Amino acid sequence: MGISIVHASIGSTPYTVELSDDLGHRWLGDEPEDVGGANAGPSPERLLLSALGTCTAVTVSMYAARKQWPLTGVKVELAFNPDGKPAAGTDITRRVELLGELDDAQRERLLMAANACPIHKVLTGDVRIATTLAA
Repeated sequence: MGISIVHASIGSTPYTVELSDDLGHRWLGDEPEDVGGANAGPSPERLLLSALGTCTAVTVSMYAARKQWPLTGVKVELAFNPDGKPAAGTDITRRVELLGELDDAQRERLLMAANACPIHKVLTGDVRIATTLAA
C-alpha cells in the first residue's frame, strides 16, 4: 500500500473545504450553518468518524470473509463527544451491528477485529503531526 495523500483547500466560501486525494476522489468538508458554514459537506468531526466507521466495517467484513463466516452486513454508528466535551481528551462511542447467522464466539471475534482496524489503532495510538508552511 502506498502513501495516502489528501489535499484540502478553502476559497472565498466560508468554511467550505474542497478535498481531493491521490486516487482522484473529490469531496467537501464544511461546517453546519449554525456556526457560519454552508453545510455543503460533513464537518471535520463527521469526516473523522466516517474514517473510523469505514475502517471498522471493512475490517470486520474482510475478517469474516477470510474465515468464511456468514456475515451478511455490518452497520456502525459513531458519535463524537456524545455527552458533551469532556474535561480532558475526546470521547467517541461506536456501536457495531453484525448481520447474519453468527454464533457468540464469531461475534466476539469480530468485535476484536473491529478494535484492531487500522484507523482505530491510529486514534488510540501515539500520533505525531509535523506541520510546515509551504513556500
